[in-house]
Amino acid sequence: MATNAEQAFELFKAAVGQPEGVGEWFEITQEQVNQFADVTHDHQFIHVDPEAAKNTPFGGTIAHGFLTLSMLTKLCSSIPTDPERFKGVVMGVNYGFDRVRFVSPVPVGSRIRASSVLSAAELKDQNTIQTTRTVTVEVEGKDRPACVAEWLTRIMYA
Repeated sequence: MATNAEQAFELFKAAVGQPEGVGEWFEITQEQVNQFADVTHDHQFIHVDPEAAKNTPFGGTIAHGFLTLSMLTKLCSSIPTDPERFKGVVMGVNYGFDRVRFVSPVPVGSRIRASSVLSAAELKDQNTIQTTRTVTVEVEGKDRPACVAEWLTRIMYA
């Protein structure tokens, strides 16, 4: 009899290349940017000084690229998932990124959301699947995405 992971793998494999959906909008505030600057010790003025940042090509403060990247968990949490793929899951862990690009800035006060395409699925062992998702973060009202990342996740099943 197939394990939970092996059964889920068949579902993941069938969905490779398919869009998984679009998440909800999330506003990036100056307070969030300032808190991220404090945690990372990255206080570059384009992030934390609204007055000085007015004189830049951005016209105001922008979120750190790594703040945008760190928001992927939140942004992707509202993308619908197929519950059949997650029967018997014990945990999922962030395995890393194959590629990350910060295509355009995220102005403070703007709203962002993520969309995801399942790019690959690999059965690592009888209880573990590794997925690769192409996640695109868009800024409301902008033509170019803020970030595009190839995100790897390991999913462990009982």
